Amino acid sequence: MADRYTYRISWSQEDGEFVATCAEFPSLSHLAPDKVEALEGIGALVEDVVAELRANGEPVPEPFSERVFSGKFMARIPSDLHRRLAIEAAEEGVSLNRLVSHKLAMPRTVTAEPPQEAAPKHRRRQPVAA
Repeated sequence: MADRYTYRISWSQEDGEFVATCAEFPSLSHLAPDKVEALEGIGALVEDVVAELRANGEPVPEPFSERVFSGKFMARIPSDLHRRLAIEAAEEGVSLNRLVSHKLAMPRTVTAEPPQEAAPKHRRRQPVAA
């Protein structure tokens, strides 16, 4: 099951290594000197966590790849932004939904990170003694 989760590998300038993360387990990460080792490390860490959750009878996060998405979500925005978007949609002759959907689908140009509850903890997998 660990191979069905959503993984990302990026370079950590601060650590001087690649850091691998898993979207379904945002508090986990794994540092390694190369991408393959980082991916293998986070995969093994996720497998361990899933096994521990199951052993304790705790819920295991469903992989994003197996979730069904309706295509609908509600977003609360400031009223002035709502007004500006409605005007822009009217000027372009499209629905507000179509305008916002188009804007969300556009490539990101801002590198601002969304707020996080807690920074991921980098962890190296320790070899198991035989």
